[in-house]
Amino acid sequence: MRRYLVPSALAVALVAGLAARAAAYEAMAVTDGGTLSGTVKFQGTPPPPAKLEVSKDPEVCGKEKMSPDLVVGSDGALANVVVTVKAQKGKKLELPAQDPVFDQKTCEYKPHVLLFPAGSTVDVLNSDGILHNIHTFGTANPPSNQAQPKFKPKIQIKVEKPETIPVKCDVHGWMSAWWVATDQPYVALTDATGAFKITDLPPGDYEVELWQEKLGKKTEKVSIKPKEETKVAWSMSKA
Repeated sequence: MRRYLVPSALAVALVAGLAARAAAYEAMAVTDGGTLSGTVKFQGTPPPPAKLEVSKDPEVCGKEKMSPDLVVGSDGALANVVVTVKAQKGKKLELPAQDPVFDQKTCEYKPHVLLFPAGSTVDVLNSDGILHNIHTFGTANPPSNQAQPKFKPKIQIKVEKPETIPVKCDVHGWMSAWWVATDQPYVALTDATGAFKITDLPPGDYEVELWQEKLGKKTEKVSIKPKEETKVAWSMSKA
């Protein structure tokens, strides 16, 4: 019996490896791509923004902050929703010409959600001129925990693998943010009006994942036609 265990284990490993390869994103030329655009809104009555106590450096940070974890506009527009088209192939994922910038200003992270391709180097700035401590909680990527005093206005952190990473400041406990490192180009972040746009999608039927840090995930479906723009109006709500 024992002589069959090793081949079986190898077979399982080979199948798993082949499945992982099959699931990997494939870059190809897209000549007849379509566009997905639209808005994401909060469904129902949004809760009032939570107030955050400022317990340190009030001369720079101010006396009070509003939580950025659920930003809803007057018409229900939902900001900072990550919209991911589950595409298996399409245009090549390109690294940005300039490093993504992540600033600490008035003891807030700017932007609250930073979206960038995996393999990028993030420029972490300290515009406050006081001590901060950038702490990333990656699992696929090594965590980073670095003090950033005023004489160190920029720290660079490379994020090699795709992952959604929580970020905190160990000096100012109310400061929080997210880094979203992607492994394919068909990802967008909604703006203050809840709007997003994703271009050059190969024609076909797709699942689209919406993610918002307080509301979790939601899946939508969409059909993309050659050289046409598909407009959607989606919503999210509390579970």
